[in-house]
Amino acid sequence: MNQFTERHSGHRLLWKGVAAMGAAAFVLTGCSNESTVDASESPAASGDEEIGVALILKTTTNPFFVAMQEGAEEAAAAEGATLTVAAGREDGDEDTQIQAIENSIARGDAGILITPSGQAVEDALMKAREAGLYVIALDTPPSTEDAVDITFATDNFLAGQLIGEWTATALDGEDAVIGMLDLFDDKIVSVDYARDQGFLTGMGIDVADPQVNGDEAATGSYTGGSYTIVGNEATQGAEDGGRTAMELLLAQNPDINVVYTINEPAAYGAKAALDAAGKSDVLLVSVDGGCAGVDGVESGVIGATSQQYPLKMAELGVAAITELVRTGTTPEVSEGLDFFNTGVALVTDNPVDGLESIDTATGSEICWG
Repeated sequence: MNQFTERHSGHRLLWKGVAAMGAAAFVLTGCSNESTVDASESPAASGDEEIGVALILKTTTNPFFVAMQEGAEEAAAAEGATLTVAAGREDGDEDTQIQAIENSIARGDAGILITPSGQAVEDALMKAREAGLYVIALDTPPSTEDAVDITFATDNFLAGQLIGEWTATALDGEDAVIGMLDLFDDKIVSVDYARDQGFLTGMGIDVADPQVNGDEAATGSYTGGSYTIVGNEATQGAEDGGRTAMELLLAQNPDINVVYTINEPAAYGAKAALDAAGKSDVLLVSVDGGCAGVDGVESGVIGATSQQYPLKMAELGVAAITELVRTGTTPEVSEGLDFFNTGVALVTDNPVDGLESIDTATGSEICWG
């Protein structure tokens, strides 16, 4: 049984309602403004009690969060919940998320699903919990454990580790000159350092503080040979940010032959900069595994990516809140972890010995499911 099958099997045990989902998605607008749809008349609704759920995203410009919104919409339709969606104007927009949390409290929602944009939102989340809302973090665990009731996420460290192990083996002993394209340089977010530090660990490079990007030794040995880390640049998780970051790193050292990227939009930006510089022989790896990202692996733009499942994170989040309201049942973390693990798979068409992976044909079938 593969990871994807195991994951779905476990989900069915937790919330039976998720398996029956297939209702048409709602169309929601908006970036920073909130949009609300009422599914309380759905056949799935139980009794007359209205169940309000807020979905608060980092942004709606990244396809990852678009998929997450689609999953929440489908779940709300199936569960008969009233879903309100809000999102920041850009990744890192904490103020808009704080306002959306306060609005959710004022509405009397049953719960909040949020991809936290930074530590500044955590006080507002604790206020929501104190007001009786059930708070679930999606994808990005908060830095303060008490800020949420539970997190549904990819094991982001493992996601980074998988592409690091693949890169170390694919280099086949060649010296690695590495450019690191991270998320932020002005705030600390767990998804940022977990993927970065996971990648370096997978490469066999010693990290210093596991929650700090860029503090490891600039030179040394990885599992296959010698390495040089040229630097870490922030991308804001966006394509234009990825291109700018890559240009800055190439200006420091044009011999870069390995590029780690926080996500696939940043990877596409990096590729544009590499192409402009006439560099074609570079191992470019990433995390997310969206359909466009899998296409990038198939076309050779990206050597390998770690696929996660944001749509399912949101589906399960909505189902968990409605189940809590109706039966009092709360979700539990995965065994041995402090969050509910929604799964990850390495996607590449160039598999390496000793490392389990799926090819792009399989990745395309399940991308962001």
